[in-house]
Amino acid sequence: TGSNADHRVQLKPSQQKLVVANLLNELRGKTGMDTASLPASPVDVEKLADELLQHKGKSLIVSGSNDAEEQMLVNAVNHLLESYGNTILTDVHTKIRQADDARMSALVAEMNDGKVDGIIIFDVNPAYDYPEREKFIEGLKKVGLSVAMPVLDDETTSYVKFICPDHHYLEAWNDFEPVTGYYSLAQPAIRPIFKTRAAQESLLRWSGSTADFRTYMAGVWEQKMFAKATAEISFTEFWNKKVHDGVFETGEKESTNYSFTNDASSAVLSNIKDASSEETIDLVLYTNVSIGSGKHANNPWLQELPDPVSKACWDNYVAISPRLANELNLKNEELVSVNGAPALPVLIQPGQQYKTLAIALGYGREKAGVPANGVGQNLYGFIGNDAGNKKYWLGDVSISATGGKLAVALTQSHHSMEGRALIRETSLEAYLEDPQSGNEMRLWIQDHLKSMYPKAEFDGLHWGMAIDLNVCTGCNACVVACSAENNVPVVGKEQVIMAREMHWIRIDRYYKGDPDNPEVLRQPVMCQHCDNAPCENVCPVAATTHSNEGLNQMAYNRCIGTRYCNNNCPYKVRRFNFYDYTGADALKGNRYDPAEMTTDLRRMVLNPDVTVRAKGVIEKCSFCVQRIQDKKLKAKTENRMLRDGEVVPACAQACPADAIVFGNLNDKESMVSKYFADQRNYHLLEELHVLPSVGYLTKVKNKTV
Repeated sequence: TGSNADHRVQLKPSQQKLVVANLLNELRGKTGMDTASLPASPVDVEKLADELLQHKGKSLIVSGSNDAEEQMLVNAVNHLLESYGNTILTDVHTKIRQADDARMSALVAEMNDGKVDGIIIFDVNPAYDYPEREKFIEGLKKVGLSVAMPVLDDETTSYVKFICPDHHYLEAWNDFEPVTGYYSLAQPAIRPIFKTRAAQESLLRWSGSTADFRTYMAGVWEQKMFAKATAEISFTEFWNKKVHDGVFETGEKESTNYSFTNDASSAVLSNIKDASSEETIDLVLYTNVSIGSGKHANNPWLQELPDPVSKACWDNYVAISPRLANELNLKNEELVSVNGAPALPVLIQPGQQYKTLAIALGYGREKAGVPANGVGQNLYGFIGNDAGNKKYWLGDVSISATGGKLAVALTQSHHSMEGRALIRETSLEAYLEDPQSGNEMRLWIQDHLKSMYPKAEFDGLHWGMAIDLNVCTGCNACVVACSAENNVPVVGKEQVIMAREMHWIRIDRYYKGDPDNPEVLRQPVMCQHCDNAPCENVCPVAATTHSNEGLNQMAYNRCIGTRYCNNNCPYKVRRFNFYDYTGADALKGNRYDPAEMTTDLRRMVLNPDVTVRAKGVIEKCSFCVQRIQDKKLKAKTENRMLRDGEVVPACAQACPADAIVFGNLNDKESMVSKYFADQRNYHLLEELHVLPSVGYLTKVKNKTV
């Protein structure tokens, strides 16, 4: 979030509450309310307060802190800014992440006191991720009946008396209500592979019911949901439609009888203390995008997914600011210990707050599987307690070198554009004056570049893709989706360190400006499917050619692995199989499988519509040609033309921000054609005149605030 913000202010976590308090105090003063005498804010909040007041009813303040007092201050700020009922919907409640830390602590205490006779542990792993895991384990030993209902074997199953394996979610029926009035259904996509039973069905059996869970769930929907349906149809028709759609929206709203009092926030303001010294070091414990809490750490796709900021994978590490690393004489990959924690490698992170360290949770699994076991260190034990709530930062920590080094797997090692216009950007002010702003060089290139090659012409279909850099957040969802769709192999930490990762799409991340507080820019890059493709004319066996629909295509059985195409690609998007990563090669000695992706069970994830590549073969983005063919065949059977937006590559389908648009460039009414006609559109390295079929829209930042 910070790296995508128009403005980012660096703060230690120990300073955050004080800044929010000063912001509230400033807003109260500017609106004629009583103010409190507070310690000075580490950052000036006056201009921010003015901007927020100018946008009453259109602003929103959020905090990721578990500090209840800080959240009271945030509520007061939003109330003063008239956010409730506008940017905050009071009649729609989010029903996820509703855990109560204090109740969990009370349960563990009761377990240790021998007051708990039985416990069912469903879909959680407290023997791994509970901060006081030893206390939980000791308490669990004193419980007479303990039952775990996990999908996979985990750390907690070692300490319970009974294990009742749950179905995988793709094998089970289920329903959900993530937000008020929005219900969702899940149905099995595959029969259970192992002798498991749905956790809900186990509860039904233990309750004396003989019904299967699907029948029970349908009965609940008939009693509670069917009455909310507006169409006059039978329940069978209603049920079949909702199972098909997967979604049922009722339009329900929660009660909005809220009243606000300033008493709580005023009490908090009166007790605000000065922040910790600027000289002390804070430690932040966070969950990263790929591994998260560690629940899915056994998924090799996620282990090999680079962090959107650091571009590291297959490990956690101690992120440290360049300035502090220089002061402590620490280098990348040197092993250090923070407050006596297990040693982790240093990773110098531009933009890190000067006196703040950061370590990702979710690593250090002991009983998850080959991809996760022994990867990184478990730092859950360092989570603190603040008035009954988990505290994900520590103040006044120490850091010391332990000796030795540990290599960190990075998918990007160069972080500057070196003055090249790879990512073109402008300010909102300049863009409003001239939509071509930041993209002026494109006009010069179009006027001056000549080619000795005749321009390729495509009749009918000419596939192209447009990516809006102003919308892309760099979340990496497209990378995982592409790997899953196209059978992209996992190569493991050792091969990533050797720059042999196989991702068909990558998100380049560049820093611009002061290393201690840089601007961050991101750009998804895949095969550009150039109409003057430099890879095609260097292949000695015509393994890579151009289709009559504008696709740069690979014939894997022709490829002899010269890698000339790889050397001649200016975008470096072609991948070479140095080993047999997927079990496609007939010679077992060629196999390299650090994540056990070639076992019979894991090979079930392979997409049967996509060729599995063997050792010695080049591969790259195909624009999901198998999806193109599928939709073409469907249109043919229905005796019609392809519709715009009908073909959606995996990357575009997975993008939560709809930053990727795909379609037919010959259709001038298609969305991709409109993007290409936009004055913000440009092509990567277009001065080479390779004529890419992928366009990018310039990034516009609001730097006037």
